[in-house]
Amino acid sequence: MPNRVLCLRPEDDFLRVDAAAPKSLQVKYSSPSDAQLAALMTSSDALVIPAVGPKLAPDLFEGSTLKLIQVTGAGVDRLDQAALTKLGIPVANVAGGSNSAVAEYVVTTASALLRRLAWADAEIKAGNYAKYRARMIADNLAGLDGLLVGLIGFGTIGRAVARAFRHMGGAVCFFDPVPVDAAVAASLEARSVPLDELLATCDVVSLHVPLLPATQDLIGAGELARMKQGAILIQASRGGIVDESALAASLSSGHLGGAAVDVYSTEPPPADNPLLTLSGDAASRLLLTPHIAGVTRQASTFLFRSAWENVERVLLESKPPLNRVY
Repeated sequence: MPNRVLCLRPEDDFLRVDAAAPKSLQVKYSSPSDAQLAALMTSSDALVIPAVGPKLAPDLFEGSTLKLIQVTGAGVDRLDQAALTKLGIPVANVAGGSNSAVAEYVVTTASALLRRLAWADAEIKAGNYAKYRARMIADNLAGLDGLLVGLIGFGTIGRAVARAFRHMGGAVCFFDPVPVDAAVAASLEARSVPLDELLATCDVVSLHVPLLPATQDLIGAGELARMKQGAILIQASRGGIVDESALAASLSSGHLGGAAVDVYSTEPPPADNPLLTLSGDAASRLLLTPHIAGVTRQASTFLFRSAWENVERVLLESKPPLNRVY
């Protein structure tokens, strides 16, 4: 039976954003915990998976005849590149589909932290309206206009974030070990700087790099210490890029002005995650979200429809996949 697709996310995810699987494909919906997953894999022509979730063991793919593994987002760190390359199974993602959603998240959380909006909400609910209003005014809180924003990673998402901050009046610099087209950077009025300079000078630092051996714990105690006193850190890339213990310590010491964290080294984060054990002012300066920076209804519709179109392209039209990662 041709055009058989195994999908490891619920059908309802697609239906609720008007991105149902095309009728040309015969789709079986399952989950990574399915005891029959290996057998289902060997009887499928393509696999569709969300970017977020547990890693898929390489031996699941042994003996399969998959023509494509399609990720419904950008991240591919659930998969073992070496094993799949050896097996000759192509992997494709959907690049850029969450750009606007992530940019909106970063600008929103940066503004909320700089202006202490969540903290103010809690203080008012605790009966401290007058006291906290006076403190906010006395602390001379900044908005985004005129601040220097540093982006670590200047790919498609980083550039979308740059546009959003420029629209709000921020100045932008970036660090990216991969060469960036000078014309692209100039069009966004963004300067390339060394990482140490970015950390030392920026009021807001936002991460937009994939999780690779080179980026594991990229931001540790030393890097946080080099950040400007009172700066804001936005972690909406991948868990493992920021040392969470070091981040908790920097918030506790008062060095960082605040942080927004959307991704974690283990998801969901366990109760003993150091970010969950903060208290007092340090906890108030930390905004936690459950890996949803790139998740909006509009982004999901685009991502899911694009994923199905790529599966059809490979299975029905016998064309190479778009956005092939490896």
